Amino acid sequence: MPRHPGLPKPEPHVLRKADLLAALKRIDGNERATARVLAMETDFRSRISAHVASLPASSSTLQKLYTSPYVLLIQALKQGYAKISEIEADIIPAKIFSSMETSAGRMIEAVALPVYGWECVASQMHTANSALDGLRLGDGVVEVATLKSGPRCLNDEMAENFADAILENVQSWAADAGVDRVEFTYGVLYGTQKQSNKKDWHILRNLDTKVPARGGTVVEAPTHRWDCSFELDGVTAEVSIRIGGDWWSHLGGDDCALELWTALIRACVQAGMEDPGGHPYEISDLGEITSLDPVPQDFNVALLQRSQLPWLFFVARHFCDRLVD
Repeated sequence: MPRHPGLPKPEPHVLRKADLLAALKRIDGNERATARVLAMETDFRSRISAHVASLPASSSTLQKLYTSPYVLLIQALKQGYAKISEIEADIIPAKIFSSMETSAGRMIEAVALPVYGWECVASQMHTANSALDGLRLGDGVVEVATLKSGPRCLNDEMAENFADAILENVQSWAADAGVDRVEFTYGVLYGTQKQSNKKDWHILRNLDTKVPARGGTVVEAPTHRWDCSFELDGVTAEVSIRIGGDWWSHLGGDDCALELWTALIRACVQAGMEDPGGHPYEISDLGEITSLDPVPQDFNVALLQRSQLPWLFFVARHFCDRLVD
């Protein structure tokens, strides 16, 4: 299918390790920011511990693990397996990863949204809020958001359904909040615009087509943009696609993403040990991503120990197209 002529062409998003370290020091020296990090750390640790306890156990029966025999045999060929015990060693970790991926996004939302002044929305099916995950009431405007875990979650049908959901419910969102302005965000919890499959942008394209058909007016078209605005039945709506760092900045300011990463690392990663320099990782660029070479020897913050800084860079790489010193 040819590229839509109005589709934006995002530039690569670059993060600098030096900037991350400077921001980490800034957070470390700010009492309110530190308090947010520690509050999220506590909540994350509690929720993650409960989730881990519910993950598939080594005593599970094969039927309960819902394995594909085709995938198992392909893995056996790839790894050169001869014994059932070899493939068994791969099954439980794979199912655990799958289970964690399903619930991680919801947990991130539940912890982070209230910390930054948003409320979680109970998205009951077949209601005006079924498309929403978060909401914040401002001065004369209600901000609402639907959140997805990664940048490639949508297909064409889902993009059209989201556009329809916005048009069908924007009046209800405004009326419930007692305002005539709605700011809707399709937010993605990690990734970049460049990593997106661009189906999220097609929410905007569909709105550009559907708003006039419903008697509304497109005020700002999404041509080469990641947002648009329209007026419909007395309500002004602004719709934005915010991916990765753009979403977190919208939620809680420039350092929000780093506060989140720091809280999660503190909750999940034991301090004190790190791979030696030059460790031969199988992922070709992992050594460069996690290298501490640009970290000054006298760099010191209370929130993260030096051994946890490779994890900071490892997580940050999921929010940019290039991570440089």
